[in-house]
Amino acid sequence: MDERGNTVKCEKILLGFTALFLAFLLALFFRDRAALEAAPVTVETEAAVPQEVFMPDVSPLDINAASAEELAALPGIGEVLAGRIVAYREEHGPFAAVEDLMKVSGIGEKKLAELEGRITTGN
Repeated sequence: MDERGNTVKCEKILLGFTALFLAFLLALFFRDRAALEAAPVTVETEAAVPQEVFMPDVSPLDINAASAEELAALPGIGEVLAGRIVAYREEHGPFAAVEDLMKVSGIGEKKLAELEGRITTGN
């Protein structure tokens, strides 16, 4: 019975330490939560950064002279869309303005806005 009594006593001690540890973690949680609520958090989402800041040495690509491979390297333009641009250019002649690129199937205002500052007509 003495051995069983020691086992029960050890279990109670371990349970007590576990309860203290959990109470300590709970206190830390509430302290950190209060600190987060007290400090204002500002998150900066989209910032207008000029092209020169993130692409200082990149000159705009001439869409009237660029190959399909060069066009495919532009953001949002894959091989298929680059092929359409080249085919449209061969069928209708050179683009007079960057906005004429929207005549190509698959290019809308949003995609054209993403390409702003990265393309030119060479004129």
